Amino acid sequence: MRNRDPGRASSAPPRREGGDRDWSVVVEDGRAKTNEPVSSAVAEPEATTLRHEPHEPPRQQLPTKLFEKRTKVHNKRIDGPFRRFKWFVMAVTLAIYYGTPWIRWDRGPYAPDQAVLVDLANRRFYMFGIEIWPHEFYYVAGLLIMAALGLFLVTSAVGRAWCGYACPQTVWTDLFQHVDRLVDGDRNARIRLDAAPLGPGKLAKRTFKYAIYLVISFWTGGAWIMYFADAPTLVRDFWAGEAAPAAYITVAILTLTTFTLGGFMREQVCIYMCPWPRIQTAMMDEKSLLVTYKDWRGEPRGSVKKARRNPGEFGDCIDCLQCVAVCPTGIDIREGPQVGCITCALCIDACDRVMADIGRPRGLIDYATLEDCEKEANGEPTPSPYRTLLRPRTIAYFLIWGSIGLAMLFALGVRNHVGLSVSPDRNPPYILMSDGSVRNSYTLRLRNMESRPREMEIAIDGLPGAVMWTDMGGRDAAARTQVKTVPADEVLTVRAYVVVPEGASTQDFDFTVTSRDE
Repeated sequence: MRNRDPGRASSAPPRREGGDRDWSVVVEDGRAKTNEPVSSAVAEPEATTLRHEPHEPPRQQLPTKLFEKRTKVHNKRIDGPFRRFKWFVMAVTLAIYYGTPWIRWDRGPYAPDQAVLVDLANRRFYMFGIEIWPHEFYYVAGLLIMAALGLFLVTSAVGRAWCGYACPQTVWTDLFQHVDRLVDGDRNARIRLDAAPLGPGKLAKRTFKYAIYLVISFWTGGAWIMYFADAPTLVRDFWAGEAAPAAYITVAILTLTTFTLGGFMREQVCIYMCPWPRIQTAMMDEKSLLVTYKDWRGEPRGSVKKARRNPGEFGDCIDCLQCVAVCPTGIDIREGPQVGCITCALCIDACDRVMADIGRPRGLIDYATLEDCEKEANGEPTPSPYRTLLRPRTIAYFLIWGSIGLAMLFALGVRNHVGLSVSPDRNPPYILMSDGSVRNSYTLRLRNMESRPREMEIAIDGLPGAVMWTDMGGRDAAARTQVKTVPADEVLTVRAYVVVPEGASTQDFDFTVTSRDE
């Protein structure tokens, strides 16, 4: 197939890798027509790729850039109810993260006294009065399920409020942004400093700011490893150079990631790296509370002077861009819901302040559902936000979430603190003794899930005439029962031998274990 109009064809006809002309592609008026996939078509930059068949829909050229270069965000300081709530959440979450490893909890002389501890060496998880053993990992699975359902509940009710207030990336980004304001000043001062050439003053500020970043990042990594060992002991060993190599490696990795993600990537993590913005749209509907710009009230935009000169021609939005200036991700909420909005509601604080200054009612940007926005635009009454939260979807999520929590608490309350597992020898399956009796061998594991030593009685249930002994006592101590002392919070392995007299038939029996102090 040849070019239909050689005079208008591209000066550089499409070619394949071997250098031959690709006759499956026709270039006309800067457009390449082909029946092959768009990735194999050769078109001029920014051109639209069309098929040969006129009835086929056009296919756009692949974008020349798959990643947009970051535009640094200099968000402005703002005060208001939502900003103060963010201060409160940040203080609480950071206090919990940094302070929890130092809380003590008395479990007796045989167990660690750290309130929250992931003891990998002994395969235990302690959380105040709760102790989780490896075979009880389903409790951890239950907590993860509750966390997921909690995210679904929050998102369906108030959008990405988790992202805006309690997400670790948001909390540390907010903390680092406050460091920026402390060292470099507010928004305008930071913009001027970034545009200024590198000199002694700018270098000193950058060095001081990055030093604070590094201290926060190191403190963050150091706090994390304290959850896996006794905090006071680990701190002493860490600074003395006696801690395990894994501790130093973990602190180094977490310091680097916190320094990078909180100091330099910030909103890029929320927009590009985090999958939740893409998933959360499935959790929301027209009845979810979102940070919303009420365009029917704000448009068309115009300054206060224009509105005074032309009454009734402009909306309430004066295009002051304060909502953009305070946004930690740098988006314009007036463009509608978008992936960069973390529902922190700082734009509400900024807009409400502007509305108060110019004497107009608050709520141009507000928490509202799409359903209520439509009613308000039509002049219909809207329910209060609290009534909006009480709807079947959120109630269902809450009931499921609460049911799982109650079930886990019930299971914790009734669980047995004594355990027994039995493993019979497979080779040989039995031994015929010289007196005609038959001996079987078993490995018993006695589990003591309390923080004190306990005497446990092992007994044979069934198998008339049978006796047993252990490798600690010998056959002279053979009996229907054996008593063993199991150390606190440990599993005792016992080798047991069961003998039945000559002529006994093959039959099933049970081992039972009973704590003698209960």
